[in-house]
Amino acid sequence: QVQLVESGGGLVQSGGSLRLSCAASGRTFGYYAMGWFRQAPGKEREFVAAISWSGSSTDYADSVKGRFTISRDNAKNTVYLQMNSLKPEDTAVYYCAARRTPIATPERGWYDYWGQGTQVTVSS
Repeated sequence: QVQLVESGGGLVQSGGSLRLSCAASGRTFGYYAMGWFRQAPGKEREFVAAISWSGSSTDYADSVKGRFTISRDNAKNTVYLQMNSLKPEDTAVYYCAARRTPIATPERGWYDYWGQGTQVTVSS
């Protein structure tokens, strides 16, 4: 079993930056691929970024490429999402997810564990 706790959300002006963190419990964190998803009001939860267990492979949604960076520190059981050049359309609840395989994927249904989410609000 893996428990995920997100932090780092908040209110930021357009063009600003935030860094989200996701702390995971469980001794096998290093063998789990991790992902970030987001859900805006009235919309489906969508893929943002994913990272393989080793950190050598990453994937991003087109809407965040060049602005967001996913990374992980397996020694700290933590995955990060650095968000730069934020836009109002990035406003959403951001969720961390873990997959019981080393390979990253953008497919929401292939993740096994989810955090409770952290709110990100970008003002114009």
